[in-house]
Amino acid sequence: MTEFVELSGGRIAYDALGEGPLVLLAHGMGDHRQAYRAVAPRVAAAGYRVVNMDIRGHGQSSMDWVSETGRAAISRTDIARDMVGVIQHFGGPAVIVGHSISGGGATIAAATAPDLVAGVVEINPFTLVQEFSVPSLFTVRRYRQAALRLGMTAAGSLRWWLRYLDLAYPTKPADYAAYTAELAAILREPGRMAEFMKTNKSTPADAQAHLPNVACPALVVMGTLDPDFVDPTAQGEAVISAMPPGLGQLATMAGGHYLHSENPDATVELILRFLVTTVHQDRVG
Repeated sequence: MTEFVELSGGRIAYDALGEGPLVLLAHGMGDHRQAYRAVAPRVAAAGYRVVNMDIRGHGQSSMDWVSETGRAAISRTDIARDMVGVIQHFGGPAVIVGHSISGGGATIAAATAPDLVAGVVEINPFTLVQEFSVPSLFTVRRYRQAALRLGMTAAGSLRWWLRYLDLAYPTKPADYAAYTAELAAILREPGRMAEFMKTNKSTPADAQAHLPNVACPALVVMGTLDPDFVDPTAQGEAVISAMPPGLGQLATMAGGHYLHSENPDATVELILRFLVTTVHQDRVG
């Protein structure tokens, strides 16, 4: 059941299930909260209050927010502020699970609202500024294909976004066709594709700058076949090395950019292990 948190500038759509310590799920750009359809009920069943949100401009959340950048953009700082607002609505603190752009948002939320964020799980995060590797275009096929498809998507092409997703999911969940059809229908709604494109109007520089200020445990999960990175494992290691020593840990698994959909069993296992063994339960409300 869709509910809404009213924030300054707009409203965030979410659904909630379960009882217990708070866990906030946030999807990546060009997606919606049903990306966690196989994760949310399992985490809730393990004894947590799971709030699964649509980031601003996406899914059923409102459009036309004013960005902190002063431009028509959706930045990681914007997403972090929305995350904090949602956590405050539920009383917090919470563990944030953020995918892709929302991994960067989780970093900023943890650094700027330490009393409200007890831990972060970043799945294939865009938390570091990316350096485009021209030589790798010739040596890493999946990287070359992703660069082409994302470049065409940046022109506002839904068709090329769907082609990117086909690459970014090397293993397709059983409901992949139905899921992408539903997502495409959302992105065809007036204004939705333009909102998605706003995520390209900012960089991860804000998240990268906050990595040294993270004060809570962090788990970075990387898919070894993620086409967005030349070397996904090295990318995850770089994110952790920019955090204060001892806070971050890295997990890898075979899969692409959408591990929570491709392999929800392994993803949930990692999340629950992190919640139980790393995050002090008395910090999660």
